Amino acid sequence: MKVLITGTSQGIGKAIAEAFLQNGHDVAGMDRQASTIDHPRYTHYLCDVRDWEHYPVIDGVEILINNAGTQNEADIDINLKALIRITEHYGVRPGIRSILNVGSASAHTGSEFPEYCASKGGVIAYTKNVAMRVAAYGATCNSIDPGGVLTPLNACVIEDEELWAEIMEETPLKKWATPEEIAQWAYFMTVTNTFCTGQSIIIDGGECIKHNFVWKE
Repeated sequence: MKVLITGTSQGIGKAIAEAFLQNGHDVAGMDRQASTIDHPRYTHYLCDVRDWEHYPVIDGVEILINNAGTQNEADIDINLKALIRITEHYGVRPGIRSILNVGSASAHTGSEFPEYCASKGGVIAYTKNVAMRVAAYGATCNSIDPGGVLTPLNACVIEDEELWAEIMEETPLKKWATPEEIAQWAYFMTVTNTFCTGQSIIIDGGECIKHNFVWKE
């Protein structure tokens, strides 16, 4: 199948692209940075997802994965507005099989920078809207909403022993996901899955269910 993935220069997007390539798919990646992926089935497009007037011509997209995102830098414009532009341009049309948005567990908890939470909360609502519209093509649309992931963008807390210890206290599984683990979910939700749609799947090691029950012993 032909897959379009945004934000493939590093982290989750790169891992998702590599997962699809390993399974024999044709992958187009879109990023404002150069890619280090070297594969005959991979085509990289240097493009800022906000620059909707200059989106490249990519025909026959069957799976669209909106992964490009930022934290505390034009969050609404990149995480939400550009995601909508990309989806309407490449995804909502005959021939589409699946659309997946990479959201955030913060959209469910509100525990992050204000504009970031708002942008990812909008992704949840938009995911449901798109799911209703692409159902006419027999396609699905969902979001996967990760908690902590071991990516370069999170190095500032991963490498701080004190902060990392605090984070692990809030994470029942006592670990963060690797980009490859998130890529497994992306592949499952777009290739294996054909019936679940309009849903937002939280992948956070149990952080959202963490609670402290205090009682007299």
